[in-house]
Parts: sequence; structure tokens; C-alpha cells
Amino acid sequence: MQGLIGREKEIQILEDVLASSYAELVALYGRRRVGKTFLVRTVYEKQIVFELTGLKDASLAGQLENFTSTLAASLYTSVPLTPPKSWFQAFRMLITALEARPSKKKRVVFLDEFPWLDTPKSGFLSAFDHFWNNWASRQSNLIVVICGSAASWMIQNIVRNKGGLHNRLTRRIRLLPFNLCETERFLNAQRVILDRYQILQLFMATGGIPHYLKGIRPGESAAQAIDRLCFTNDGLLRDEFQNLYPALFNHSEKHIGIVRALAGKPSGLTRKEIIETCGFPSGGTLTKTMEELLESGFIMGYTPFQKASRDTVFKLADEYSLFYLKFIENSRATGEGAWLTRSAGASWKSWSGLAFENICLKHIRQIKKALGISGIYSEESIWRYHPSKGEEGVQVDLLIDRNDNCINLVEIKFSAQPFVIDKKYAADLQTKRQVFLEKSGTRKSAFVTMLTTFGVKNNEHYPGTVQNQLKMDALFEVA
Repeated sequence: MQGLIGREKEIQILEDVLASSYAELVALYGRRRVGKTFLVRTVYEKQIVFELTGLKDASLAGQLENFTSTLAASLYTSVPLTPPKSWFQAFRMLITALEARPSKKKRVVFLDEFPWLDTPKSGFLSAFDHFWNNWASRQSNLIVVICGSAASWMIQNIVRNKGGLHNRLTRRIRLLPFNLCETERFLNAQRVILDRYQILQLFMATGGIPHYLKGIRPGESAAQAIDRLCFTNDGLLRDEFQNLYPALFNHSEKHIGIVRALAGKPSGLTRKEIIETCGFPSGGTLTKTMEELLESGFIMGYTPFQKASRDTVFKLADEYSLFYLKFIENSRATGEGAWLTRSAGASWKSWSGLAFENICLKHIRQIKKALGISGIYSEESIWRYHPSKGEEGVQVDLLIDRNDNCINLVEIKFSAQPFVIDKKYAADLQTKRQVFLEKSGTRKSAFVTMLTTFGVKNNEHYPGTVQNQLKMDALFEVA
């Protein structure tokens, strides 16, 4: 579809809705700047008959006035409409307008930033409930799309609604950021032609957020783009962090606290460790906050190999947040060359390794495809051995436990040139594999697998140490 990059599964769902012979209620949610509105407008360009966007922090009167002017524009009338006094009256006006123009073709009512319409004591959700259950659900040619960046609100009030909207959703779409393949295609469409190492560096700093990627200009390097976007006073991403979480979550200070705690612990934290680090009380509020961050894609959780769900380790998954807290916040360096200066230091080396590892964890399907095990059921996790006195600790960056009686122990390394395994590192890898086999007690075959940017140099320490190797190109494949 012209103008859209990726989103094949989401487009298919929306097109299936068009072919449906029933009324459809579609919920679409995802973090801000991820391209939700653009997706709906592009797919339903010819079918949208009414589109209303909620106003942030507006009063009930302000929302209703916005509704009235939008409805008047949809009716192509210059005659001013009298604003309704309630949302029940507003939806009645919408029904009247739709009934006045009957059509056998599919029509779309698109309510964007849906959570913002539900101002305190406005009765909006009850009115929408009534609109859907008593009229819209009976219109076989009607599609109602509700869209919101406040994922927590959408989940709690729509997806898990216990009232009149319970089980009324016919489709649910969670829109995630681009992966590396989609990012490369998006940049190429913007006439930004960079090699994959440069694209990878951009992704490590900004993630796959379309709005952020739009800010990258043709002809500039990754370092130049990061300089301009993140380290100039008016840079697009200079202060984005302060706006990001409050726009998505109520009481966002708790969400930010968890994000900061995870940014300070690259190996991740368990729920218990998050409570201790942040000083939060254990309970439903924390569970809800964690769930909101997970559902919005800001954090990810992995249950360590052979452990229970209570041992799940949470890691910061949002590339921009990690980059902001590591380099942009409190940075005195600004303007041209700021990032080039920082990227030559030791802190860049430690950050790049962590950021590349997190990106790899997001591209499991691509990794499995490159290993030729896409058709084999597997479970992905991490593995850590906490040593007793006199022993060394061991950590496996990514463990792929396969149903064909094999396990891949994946070592993830980021470097600007082919990775070199020296004598000491070869011994470390062999020790890691041996400790894993002994402490886990598994009888499966364990393959040491290297995943690096430019591959591993085939020297005297490579044969017999590494069984598989993948380059960063594998992460850019369609999976």
C-alpha cells in the first residue's frame, strides 16, 4: 500500500475488516509517534466518513465543541451546529448524520486519541457504550476504529472492560515500533542511504519509531544525525523523554522510576529487585505499572532457563530511553561533534554492547531463521549462574532451548570490525559452556553461537570453540 512501510499483518487485519459482513469495533493502540493514525488514514482513506481526535487536557465543553466543528466539516456545511450538552447527545447527532447519508459500502468512524475524550465525570465511555451496543453494532456496513497512545487506558477500559463493552471488540491491534528490516526500508524511502552498521547505530539511539526516523536527513551519517537530533538545543529528541511517559501514563513518575532503575542495571532486575531499588510497595499498583510498560514495549521480561515466572528478569527495551539516560540527560556537550566526541569513550563501548544485545533479543525470529530452526519449537531466555565462593559467575546473553534436543548459547558482541577470539576468550567460552552443562543438568547438545556485527575472524581459536556464527545482516532479514 502506497506510503506504508511494513505493517503487513496490521494492514491485513484492517483489510479483512473491510471484507466483513458485520459491524466491526477495532481497537488500535501503541506508544506515541509509532504511526497509528497514519496507518488508519492510509488504509481507510476512502472509507472514513467521520474522524474525531481527542484534545489533551481539554474540558468536556472543549471536547464537545471540537466534536461539533468536526461533525460540521464532515457534513460539508457552513451552517454552525449547536454544541451538544453531553456525549449522549453528541453520539445521537452522529447517528443522525450517518443515517441521513445511507450507504451500502463500508464506512469508517475513526475516533483518534480515544482516551483523551474520556475527561473526568464526562460520561463519555457510557455514551460510547450506548452508541455501539444500541446502534453501531447493528450496522453491517460500519467500522468503528478507536485509537489511543495511552496503552494502559486502552487495555484497562476497552480490552478488559467489565461493563457494556465487555467482549465487544472484534479486532485488536497493538502497533509496535519498526524492526531493523522495516527501519532500513523506511530510511530508503526517505532517500536516506546508509550501510547497515550505520543504520544499526541509529536504531541503537532512537529505536524503530517512524516519527524519530523522519528527522534523519539524506546525506548525513549516523553520528551527524544523532548530534543534530539529540544534542542541539532544538533537537527533536533532546527533550522527548520528559514528554514521552506523561503523555502515555497517569502518575508516570512510577513508570519513569522503573525505567531509570532498569537503565542502571544492564543485566536486568527481577520484580523483587525493582521493588527494592525503587522503594515501591508490592501490590496491584506495581503490577499494573509493570504491565503497562510491558504492553507499551518499554520493557521486556525473560524467565531464566529452568526458572519459574516469579524469577522473571526485566530489562529496559526502549532504545531511546536507554540512550537518553546514558548520554543526553545532564550532557553538557551540545552541537556539532558532540556525539562523535562521546562515542570515542569507554562509556560508549559498554552502552553499545548492551544496546546491541537488546536489539538482538527483539529479533529472535530473524535469528532463528538465520540458524535454520524457524520450524522448530523453541523457547528463548537468558541464563545466569550466581557463583559460590571461589567460583566465577557465568551469564548467557541469549539461550535458545529447542525441541530437537539442542540448545544455542548465543554470545552477542558489537564491534566495528570482525570480532577476534583470542586464547583467553576461547577459554572463557569453553568454561561457560561447561558450567552451563554441569549446573543446568541438561542432556541436550549445547552449541556456542556467536552473533556479531561483522562476523568472527577464523583464526586458530575459532574451530572447536564456536559451532555457529551470525552477522548483523541476519537481523535485517524478513522473518
